[in-house]
Order: sequence, then structure tokens, then C-alpha cells
Amino acid sequence: MFYPSTVDTNPLTMEDEVASYKRWPKGSWMKLTSGDTLRALMNQRGFSMARLGRYAGCSKSFIGHLCAENKTTCTPQLAERIAEALDVPLHLLFVEHASASNGRNSNQRRVVA
Repeated sequence: MFYPSTVDTNPLTMEDEVASYKRWPKGSWMKLTSGDTLRALMNQRGFSMARLGRYAGCSKSFIGHLCAENKTTCTPQLAERIAEALDVPLHLLFVEHASASNGRNSNQRRVVA
């Protein structure tokens, strides 16, 4: 039998690639600093809303809502992918926010028996 040999030319192993991503606390989210900045970076780098959506893994309409500031929040993972696609630091486009420390909605009440 013939088995084609495969040579891994990538110096990073799969474990290294997985370890390079930041683990975000549960309930954290990112707030867009400015839709105008996002739009200007897209124009400067030649990205349409559809192309950025494909690169980031979201819909072009979501990118459009971010640009128009109809929506200003997203998950940290999506924010990272958008910044990576545009080749800019994450903090240039987004600010990190975290939920309440216990992860519960502040309107919920705890009943202690």
C-alpha cells in the first residue's frame, strides 16, 4: 500500500495554537468604542461588510449594525476576530466589560431558608 507522507511545516503545534487564545470569564462582553472608527478601518483596508463578516464569522448585517451603532456589544471572541481581520489591536475597537461578580442577574433575589 502507498501512504502519502505528510510533513508539518508549521512550527506551532495544535496545542500551541489553542493556548494562544485568551480565555474570557463567563458573562464578559465587549463594547464597541466607535462605529465610525470601525467603518474607517474597513474602508482603509478595503473590507466590505460582507467580507469582514466572512472573516469574523458573523453576518454582514451584524457588521452593518455595529458600524451604524445600532448594536454596540458582542462576545469577546467575535471582537477578537474582527480586530484580527482588520489587523488592529483589540483595544482600538472594543472595551471589555464583565457581568456581575456572581454571574447572576442583579434583579434576581436569593431566597435563604
